[in-house]
Amino acid sequence: MLLAGLDIGTTGCKISIYESTGAYLGRVYRAYPAIRTKTAHEIDAGVIWLSVQNALREASAAYPGIIAIGITSFGETFVMLDEHDMPLCPAMLYTDPRGEIQCARLIEALGEKYVTDITGVKPCMMYSLPKLMWIKENWPKVYANTKRILLMEDYIVYLLTGKAQIDYSLAARTMGFDIHMLMWSNDIFSAAEIDQTLFSAPVAIGTSAGSIKPDIAEMLGLPAGTLIVSVSHDQVAAAIGSGVFDESCAVDGAGTVECITPVFSSFDTQAMAAGNYAVIPYITPGKFVCYAFTYTSGALVQWFVDNLAGLAAQSSDANKISIYTELENRWNGMPTGLLVLPHFAGAATPYMDAGSKGAITGLTLANTRQDIYMAIMEGVCYEMRLNMERLAQAHVPVCRLRTVGGGANSRVWMQMKADIMNVPVTALRSCEAGATGSAMLAGVAADVFQNLHQANRLMVAECETFYPRREAYDAYSVVYERYKKLYQAIRPLA
Repeated sequence: MLLAGLDIGTTGCKISIYESTGAYLGRVYRAYPAIRTKTAHEIDAGVIWLSVQNALREASAAYPGIIAIGITSFGETFVMLDEHDMPLCPAMLYTDPRGEIQCARLIEALGEKYVTDITGVKPCMMYSLPKLMWIKENWPKVYANTKRILLMEDYIVYLLTGKAQIDYSLAARTMGFDIHMLMWSNDIFSAAEIDQTLFSAPVAIGTSAGSIKPDIAEMLGLPAGTLIVSVSHDQVAAAIGSGVFDESCAVDGAGTVECITPVFSSFDTQAMAAGNYAVIPYITPGKFVCYAFTYTSGALVQWFVDNLAGLAAQSSDANKISIYTELENRWNGMPTGLLVLPHFAGAATPYMDAGSKGAITGLTLANTRQDIYMAIMEGVCYEMRLNMERLAQAHVPVCRLRTVGGGANSRVWMQMKADIMNVPVTALRSCEAGATGSAMLAGVAADVFQNLHQANRLMVAECETFYPRREAYDAYSVVYERYKKLYQAIRPLA
């Protein structure tokens, strides 16, 4: 018996396959394009469906015996289907510039505090509802012909099974979901003048949608009766796939983007909104997660290697030594003294400032490329420490991190995180945390696992835990006090 996790992203979909013992077997990936212009950021939902079909077909041929598939996806983006289940228009990405006027109108009608208190998110045009309002006003025929509105996870679940259901965490990305009552908000949909019956039925994270349609199973080469499971928003799936189920720890996704996802049961709504932290329902009733993130983590490290490492990168290739290993080998375990503002793609939480720019300050002729490389990693850690402090002010403390992604492979970076953030940091051995979480929930739904804790013991492996060093923490804290002033100092110059 095999389990699969299907992760639908903005640039491609991937299916990871696991044995019922929890062993990872491999994955299949299919890329697809997004279309970005000055006036529109869109993706073709039909192309996503075709890519998913091709990936499932290849996975079923390479790994026969798949009994359950858990599906997760990126958020906000929705598909409008006609009576024949065909997309009526391109799907808007969250970065699409349309919907600003409509969002402002919703705020005027209901008040920002009311919307935030109900939905857990600070009103913003990035979410589904303001963009739907824009479509209704500017493309009235599209809206009039719409029979269903689905986000990407429930779109694929619906096409595979015929059942329209959306999990709570993904529903929360619409700005129309009551995270406390776990239902669509009548007041918000009414103010938006959007028909909420067009949306899928909200269900708990990890709810089975039943078996795949027989004709679809035959077309894709999947076993009859393969179970399809609605998992969650992708960041939630990554938390599950990291074994983070309660307040005892948070997941730190150290990939291209750095994202800390803590679990909590109580919080200060307005303090969360002030830091732009979206509150999302989690797997246990009464528990929530949020996302604290910076856009450039691994992406910034890669930028340095590609543009500033120079001959050192070529030399490491010739000597069969990783450039990362060569740069990190000279770390003395203490701060560089340099400050790097890692806003090279704008600022994420707590600022959410697309106009912010990156900066490297404090350079002298004595500094080396290794200093700048280390300062980049320090800058990411300082930014995440800032987020952790803001979360603590909202009564959401982070006391331990479990780290996944490419950054977890760097022992230097893991120790640096522990020293700067003053919490233990455990690196996990995980190929794809989101896909792992999806497969875990698929296994629970299919009765392969008794519960997520059993799945965690089989599928999530700890590598090493790094503990804060008091002397290093004190030294980094001196630099961090300067770092906290950096954004305000640099922003007027951008």
